[in-house]
Amino acid sequence: MKFRHELAQQLRVDSIRAADAAGSGHPTSSMSAADLMAALLDGHLRLDFDQPEDPRNDHLVFSKGHASPLLYSCFKAAGAIDDAELLTFREFGSRLEGHPTPALPWVDVATGSLGQGLPVGVGLALTAAKLDTLGNRVWVLCGDSEMAEGSIWEAFEHAAHYRLDNIVALVDVNRLGQTGETMHGWDLKAYSDRARAIGWHTVEVDDGHDPERIEAALNEAEATRGRPTAVVARTRKGKGVSEVEDLPGKHGKPLQDPTAAIEELGGTRELRVKVNPPETVGDPRTFATAYEPPPVFEVGDAAATRKAYGQGLRALGSRRGEVVALDGEVSNSTHSEQFREAHPQRYFEMYIAEQQMLATTVGMQARGWIPFASTFAAFLSRAYDFIRMAAVSRAALNLMGSHAGVAIGEDGPSQMALEDLAAMRAVHGSTVLYPCDANQTVGLLEPMADREGICYLRASRGATPVIYGPDEDFPIGGAKTVRQGEHVTLVAAGVTLHEALDAAERLADEGIRARVVDLYSIKPIDIETLRLAAEETDGLVTVEDHWPEGGLGDAVLAALAEAGASVPVTKLAVTEMPGSGKPAELLAQAGIDSAAITRAARELVPSSGTR
Repeated sequence: MKFRHELAQQLRVDSIRAADAAGSGHPTSSMSAADLMAALLDGHLRLDFDQPEDPRNDHLVFSKGHASPLLYSCFKAAGAIDDAELLTFREFGSRLEGHPTPALPWVDVATGSLGQGLPVGVGLALTAAKLDTLGNRVWVLCGDSEMAEGSIWEAFEHAAHYRLDNIVALVDVNRLGQTGETMHGWDLKAYSDRARAIGWHTVEVDDGHDPERIEAALNEAEATRGRPTAVVARTRKGKGVSEVEDLPGKHGKPLQDPTAAIEELGGTRELRVKVNPPETVGDPRTFATAYEPPPVFEVGDAAATRKAYGQGLRALGSRRGEVVALDGEVSNSTHSEQFREAHPQRYFEMYIAEQQMLATTVGMQARGWIPFASTFAAFLSRAYDFIRMAAVSRAALNLMGSHAGVAIGEDGPSQMALEDLAAMRAVHGSTVLYPCDANQTVGLLEPMADREGICYLRASRGATPVIYGPDEDFPIGGAKTVRQGEHVTLVAAGVTLHEALDAAERLADEGIRARVVDLYSIKPIDIETLRLAAEETDGLVTVEDHWPEGGLGDAVLAALAEAGASVPVTKLAVTEMPGSGKPAELLAQAGIDSAAITRAARELVPSSGTR
């Protein structure tokens, strides 16, 4: 145990040194958990640092991502990085960012937005238990402040529900948050009783700096079967340095006298710990595949794009064994239930816990699976921070949001996603797709599966006419000119594409030939098609079942600006808070139905009806 004590002191010293070199950071939050991490490194974590892609490795997630100096000090102690790199902490171009990211090969996911590491850890554990089936374990270091986050308790619920005995939460109860004492201070029972009531095994460690007690707790966690374990340890923030130990107002700051602090801790050390490699053998499980053709919908029929999503995803899952599906307890509305019925071992019910659903997709994709997660588009906003952080993780995952816009009808505005296109467009590296018919929806699924980054597909509740044949190609970044015309261009997608086509028929009766562009790929966007429309017609009308800010219309304006095109643009969107009603009534009220499009287009065309 003496080695572990010395190793913990080294981790503290190196955390202080890293923060001092950077002039910023969180050394005191790192110092409280140093003994926990020393014990984990020396005998419990099984990770081959030379083979970070080995699927048999354990996973180490710092949910309290601000304690990154401690994580990087652990990497140094394991020989994964050297001292020179440690002291590049927070420098421009360094892999050692202020909060961990997968720029380092031993970091699965980005953390730092508190309350996310444990949910992602549950996703990794679920993947290990139900998909890879290699017997590896997930260790998650949690801070006591983040235990106030609802997403933490979504993670506790799901880990218990799935009986994930391969995840251990190490809760560092150091009492002090950023501005004062945490909600429960050092009351270990406040945490352990809640976790136990949910179904976790819990171990309270009343001295989280005692190597023997920590060792006993970790052994108990590893021996527990059939349920996850939380080790709840009482620690002291800034442990070992009188300048900061258990004192408020020291959070997130380098120490004022690092030299004295390092001397108080016994000076610098150059200890190395040999982290055990994985014990398990074999390869991750794979699933048998069989060719199932994509579903085909007849031109002229009507079908909901959400239904086409379910049927298309089922067929994609038959052809590709790495595809998995998740849903937030609305699978009979999103039609992901069709995937569940065909591929039950690759379907995961996440219940009404959208944050945990997103976190699980991040964990799954980190192991090379291709997740498709679905729920009502409006409810994805609850998990937006997880989507944002998934982009920081360089994650590749697929989201389907159904029941978007006022076109859902009677359910009313609480169920109407009217912000989703703007929100998803704003995510770094994202892809935003909005199909208008069933065959188009099916045709976009495989390109989504093969694409990097976060892909979002917006689906509609009601049935819409099928206008494309099953052999039509829909490249991401493309658009379809579904009707030619030289007087005015109508740009739409999804539900409003059909309203635009109807408007074009009305305009034709007046001698106005309208071009209709199906902008099914809102990001990336087809700049060339829009540039030609700007050059060849008198103006553009954009129409969307979405608020005017940040959606299809703004995407078109940005594309025209990039192309250097100057043309009148009328933007039609939902501008007043909708209520309940029939879809047609709500489209008319919002001014995005065919009659409104016709009026707007007419105003852009010279009275002669010619250029």
